[in-house]
Amino acid sequence: MDGSESNTVVAMDCASPRECQTLSVCLLVVVYHARFARARTKSEIDEPARVRVRRAKPRVLTMNDDLVASLSTLVSGRYVTQGAESLNAHTKILTRIVSNRKMPAKGLPESAITMLMHELSVMDSNNFIDNVGVGEREGRIYSPIVAQRVFHLAHGIGRSGDVMAEQPKACGSSLLARAAAIMARDAMRISGMADIGRDVCVLPMATGMTLTMVLMSMRASWANARERDSVIWCRLDQKTCVKAATCAGLNIVVIEPRLCGDELITDIEAIEREITRLGERLVCVVTSTSCFAPRASDDVEAVAKLCEKTNTGHVINNAYGVQSRVICKKISKAWTVGRVDAVVQSTDKNFLVPVGGAIVCCGKRREDLVRAVSTSYPGRASASASIDLFITLLSMGEETWVRLLDEREDVYAYMASELAKVAEEEGERVLSTPGNPISMAMTLSCAKALGVQPTMFGSMLFSRCVSGTRVVAPGETKTVGGIEFEGFGASHSRYPETYFTAAAALGVTRADVNRFTSVLRKTFKDFKKKAAAAAAAAAAAATLAREL
Repeated sequence: MDGSESNTVVAMDCASPRECQTLSVCLLVVVYHARFARARTKSEIDEPARVRVRRAKPRVLTMNDDLVASLSTLVSGRYVTQGAESLNAHTKILTRIVSNRKMPAKGLPESAITMLMHELSVMDSNNFIDNVGVGEREGRIYSPIVAQRVFHLAHGIGRSGDVMAEQPKACGSSLLARAAAIMARDAMRISGMADIGRDVCVLPMATGMTLTMVLMSMRASWANARERDSVIWCRLDQKTCVKAATCAGLNIVVIEPRLCGDELITDIEAIEREITRLGERLVCVVTSTSCFAPRASDDVEAVAKLCEKTNTGHVINNAYGVQSRVICKKISKAWTVGRVDAVVQSTDKNFLVPVGGAIVCCGKRREDLVRAVSTSYPGRASASASIDLFITLLSMGEETWVRLLDEREDVYAYMASELAKVAEEEGERVLSTPGNPISMAMTLSCAKALGVQPTMFGSMLFSRCVSGTRVVAPGETKTVGGIEFEGFGASHSRYPETYFTAAAALGVTRADVNRFTSVLRKTFKDFKKKAAAAAAAAAAAATLAREL
């Protein structure tokens, strides 16, 4: 032994798997006591208990040749060696992710992920055994609950000039953020985004604020940035989309989609006219791929070709489109044949994590804007979005991710079939929207026939624990960001139908669809009863008024 820290061990096939597992657990306990007994100095022991809790270090187990040799004096050497091999295998997980630039083939068990998180945590300066922090931001956490929730990763990610830059005090957090971005890129590649660029930025903001950051960076990328004050936006009736542009200080030129049968599709000719009219004032065109039916995904390929021809910026709002292979392949084709500067997608809607993160990416041909967004982020950033994504993608692995994508496509077809049955029973119909691979809509014409507010139908569904549906009726006018929208909710000024929507999103199961359609049938029945009673009461009141 020369005292160097080596992870090389020799495997010895001398025990059954059950014996190895049992002895590995014993080994973990021994290592824990051995390492932390040395870490507890007399000064720490003499401190008040409350202060010791605040300075508690994450529990981390590592293995090297010296420790293997020492432990072999307590437990048989062959068992120690096999236990050490298991520990070292866990530490190589991150190495494989970085080397292969892929998420693991199979999801990892909770124990392996937890151990990896603790190993990354002790690489941050606030968790160094001998660290003395005398600055204003030293990763101090008062609550042990909060510390456990974030695995003692308190420093955040990035530096004041770049959210993707290395943080000197937080090597572990920086590695985690890079690994999360690598796995997110691989997940999007698997979904169909071929030729995705190497630069992928995970931001600790939801889709709306991330779009604002992208639009601000897009504006700054033009030489005459001061004169560029407008964006062309393909209408999508969600307040977030409008506010993302107004928050960036930009004027919005709204392009209403064309009504083609039941479906709302991109008006390419109108976009081209506005590009010509705005000229040097235009920052970019904003298209959307994931949306509520009956609006279809924008024709991003045609828009990309148009933007390439006219030297116009193009940003795609792909909020929850990563879960759809159809949408991802369209985006990939768009940045291959035309111009796409950035694509923004939500972490929670696509990867089953809490709200609060978004991913910015682009194709290999044009990655400048992704880098610009990274360097324009003001200050250090929270690591929460990266932590959630890192843990989740390790837990999923490629195998589960592919299965989830397959299951979502199956549920979409199943939901469409089951809703068609309900529609036929109730004298309604499912709107024909082949350009939307996630959302679907069913007419609610009975509301007009019965003379009641259709929104009551949505309230009744919600009171029966059905969430996520949207009821839209013609005629509503709403002002958002200083812009008046006629027919708000439908993404069209004069959409002819009253309808409600449902989405076969990632994580929805056939059991959910069955429960939904069962409640839907009961709600239709109760809705018609209440509407009839309300109509009868109104008629009686009118009769009484005439008699008086």
